[in-house]
Amino acid sequence: MTSAAALVDRAGAHRDWREILQQALDSLPAQYLDSLLNDDSWLPGAENLLAAFRRDRAGLRYLLIGESPYPRRESANGIAFYDAAVKALWSDGGLSKAVNRATSLRNIVKTALLAEGLVQHDANGKITQEAITGLDKSGLIQSLPELFGNLEQAGFLMLNATPVLHPLRKPAVEARYWRGFLEQLLALIAHNSSTRITLLLWGKIASLVEAMPASSAYDKLVCEHPYNISFIDNPDMLRLFARLKILQPQPGY
Repeated sequence: MTSAAALVDRAGAHRDWREILQQALDSLPAQYLDSLLNDDSWLPGAENLLAAFRRDRAGLRYLLIGESPYPRRESANGIAFYDAAVKALWSDGGLSKAVNRATSLRNIVKTALLAEGLVQHDANGKITQEAITGLDKSGLIQSLPELFGNLEQAGFLMLNATPVLHPLRKPAVEARYWRGFLEQLLALIAHNSSTRITLLLWGKIASLVEAMPASSAYDKLVCEHPYNISFIDNPDMLRLFARLKILQPQPGY
């Protein structure tokens, strides 16, 4: 078994993706792939490296590309923007403490609340904890796994452009290994898809992806990174979240 095949197998990628992933991984040096298989010091680890691809290809509509894994073992799980250490979305005081501390996640949830008409801005144009506290959340999803389950059902695949965070290499160095992988992956996904997929590009990752010729095969939604509070009022994100209703319980999840 090649190192590429071994990594795909270790991460439990869905059979729909295995050939595509192996072809894309073949763009990386074999010695580098071997080092990932034989080293457990990096995040999110070989078991989670390709976790975003555990979903099938059927119904894929959105490709959300993040930057790199969370720098904490309990948080990094191989899915972009998914902090695995966060469980509950809500508390008696509005958002849960864990969500409120995670700036990007907090702004994503606030965007969804606003888009679904569940809260409104206050006089200062803010979505406050008080407004979320007063909301009846009993009919909404309750956990982060449910939120990302809804995103997956809506057709999202969420991967990081640089999926490895290594303690001995700077992220910029690691990113150079993975740029060719991402270019090849985008080309292969587009070639093997019967429908046109939308790239969701949040923040500075947009300039990297838009420069890749393969990105021309995709529609694109480009906006600021959700770390920025202005993300909450981005009209494109509000329209997208209003259509998807990701805070509502979905059948089968």
